[in-house]
Amino acid sequence: MDELKRETRIFRFGVFEFDTDGELRKEGRKEPRLRDQAVQVLSMLLERPREVVTREELRERLWLSDTFVDFDHGLNTAVNQLRNALGDSATNSRFIQTVPRRGYRFIAPVEMTVSGSTALAAPMDTAQVNDPDVAIDSGERDKANSAASHPYVLSDPEDLPSVPSNVVRTLFSLIQAIYLTFYVVSLGRLGVLGEILPVGGNLAHFVFVTVIVTAALGIPIRLYLLAAIAFNYRGLDAKFQKLFPFLLILDELWALAPFLIVQQIGAGLALAVTSALLYLPFSQRTLVLMGSARKAD
Repeated sequence: MDELKRETRIFRFGVFEFDTDGELRKEGRKEPRLRDQAVQVLSMLLERPREVVTREELRERLWLSDTFVDFDHGLNTAVNQLRNALGDSATNSRFIQTVPRRGYRFIAPVEMTVSGSTALAAPMDTAQVNDPDVAIDSGERDKANSAASHPYVLSDPEDLPSVPSNVVRTLFSLIQAIYLTFYVVSLGRLGVLGEILPVGGNLAHFVFVTVIVTAALGIPIRLYLLAAIAFNYRGLDAKFQKLFPFLLILDELWALAPFLIVQQIGAGLALAVTSALLYLPFSQRTLVLMGSARKAD
């Protein structure tokens, strides 16, 4: 086996061919080049067809222990690119199957050619099919892949559709402009704000200071994000993921802004606008993930 691994190998599955140089061909025609991480993921899956390749194994091979990256995001992006290239999906897998909370498995028959010789991947035996920790019944696979495979509260890159980059950039920029407008208008009308605050005493002072501090912090952040999306900064998705915990707190505080003028707009409208603003930080994250998945295509 060690000798075979040093040979050039070509894997054939369905209408596709994939070689150890990282080239993917469909019906003999060369497909767009896969990213390095996607190539390595596909190589590991094809080397062990019908077997579960755990997320830990993928982490050890693709990301060094001293490398500071968002592993889950990077792996999901790589798998998402592979599925797009193969015309596959997480909910109706033909090639790459998600094994909930464990990893991935290549489920299609694989034929491997090594220096003119051909080897066909052996089918699963009965014990492997009946092992509930390894196999998933075909009737339950869609449900498992769509729900249990991503035990996250927030959206996972694999769950998101492919959206044109200009749509993502426009919507993301619009959200930044909305917040920037909030900050600038609030700071420009501090005198009026002090008069219309529906509270008094120490609480009014606290709200007043909070508006000033959060707006002063928010302006440079929004300008940075606007510049990043306008000039297509590399690594914006990773940088945004690091900023997101802070932005979440900042944006949720500003979601309460309509209640500062509740006497002018009424409680009902203030509640409705606040409800919409509470969702905005999560929509920003979703847009960034969709943009990063689009780049991987």
